[in-house]
Amino acid sequence: MKKISFVIPCYRSEHTLPHVVAEIEEKMKSMTEYAYDIFLINDCSPDNTFGTIQKLCREKENVKGISFARNFGQHAALMAGLRYSDGDYVICLDDDGQTPADEADKLITKLEEGYDAVYAKYSHKQHSAFRNLGSKVNERMTRMMLNKPADLYISSYFAVKRFVVNDMIRYENSFPYVIGLVLRATKNITNVEVHHREREEGSSGYTLKKLLGLWFNGFTAFSVKPLRIATAVGVASAGAGFLYGIYTIIKRLVNPAVPMGAGVLRRDDYDYAGADWRVHWQNLYQPESFSPVCHPGHSEYRG
Repeated sequence: MKKISFVIPCYRSEHTLPHVVAEIEEKMKSMTEYAYDIFLINDCSPDNTFGTIQKLCREKENVKGISFARNFGQHAALMAGLRYSDGDYVICLDDDGQTPADEADKLITKLEEGYDAVYAKYSHKQHSAFRNLGSKVNERMTRMMLNKPADLYISSYFAVKRFVVNDMIRYENSFPYVIGLVLRATKNITNVEVHHREREEGSSGYTLKKLLGLWFNGFTAFSVKPLRIATAVGVASAGAGFLYGIYTIIKRLVNPAVPMGAGVLRRDDYDYAGADWRVHWQNLYQPESFSPVCHPGHSEYRG
């Protein structure tokens, strides 16, 4: 009998998590040809999410909990769950009820057809405008940096085969980027359309800072393009500096009278300015009977 492992990163989901687990259990009753277990990873949630996970683990034999000592992010939580999972197929989904666990069979069917990874595609997303904008930016960036196929839709609800998981967990560096790891393991990926629900409660834990950090870490870790861009900018800057240096030398040789810098004063200008300064200083701090000594070219020269 094949086994399915469900991996769910958890953050601020003490109220929604029991419903998600119950929905998985209800769905698996109709998929009796599969055994299953559920991994709940607490990403150092500030509410009582871990308490909810502990309660579910006590009540249900096939539910296992993992808790982080501090917040590492959704992708790190996914990687922790993947490392502990042992299913022939692994399904990753959200903890807020927006990803329909009762449509997990659609993803498994695609895996059984021969695909190595399946991503859920939503006909209409129920995310906020900010999350939708972030998804669009992520879509463009993964196409540019990671060579993701243009027709492949990426979401947080996906299923992969065991060999893909085994390849993903070989990654031991900080800041994992899950889609980068999947694309590294296989190109045999497809989409299946599912219904995207409204969030039951709360709001997304992603902020602009977290999204930017995720993209930066992911793209620099899984693509050489940022390094190539930085190299090209560096070479262009060095070349521009070298050409400007050559231009300055030639200009000096052709016209020696041209000053080397725009801020250079002629000697007579400097002397005259210095004389004015000395006159002003002496007028302020010397007795009225004192006659200042001025530059011979000054109008008040009393030589």
